[in-house]
Amino acid sequence: MRAATASCRLRLPHEALGLAKRGEECDRDGIYGAVFRRRMKAMSINEVLIAPRSPWQDPYVERVIGTLRRELLDHVIVVSEQHLRSLLQSYLDDYYHPCRTHLSLGKDPPAGREIERPEMGEVIEFPVVGGLHHRYTRRAA
Repeated sequence: MRAATASCRLRLPHEALGLAKRGEECDRDGIYGAVFRRRMKAMSINEVLIAPRSPWQDPYVERVIGTLRRELLDHVIVVSEQHLRSLLQSYLDDYYHPCRTHLSLGKDPPAGREIERPEMGEVIEFPVVGGLHHRYTRRAA
């Protein structure tokens, strides 16, 4: 699992280049080794280390981890890495992006949604993520 995590972090700076990012916040995890530092330096991205044992200094990551724990991982037993990947993929593709509302987006999901007026029919639910969450829509009368 550690190698996969390190590999993901090594790809992150390349994906962020379009954002003209000047610094990358890094905690003090061992995955940030010499290869990661060389790649960051080659792309002219400064590494900014957060203080030891200070998760509040990286609030976005902590927020995502907390959300995943509360809304998914606290309710299932993960039996393998493949199972975890499958759960996360289902959660993100079937619930988080198309259905879950976000206050910062005006109570819309990241993928957006159309307004469904009452005259469009009764509200019905569809289970997603193995029934852990539900998507609601109107059925035509």
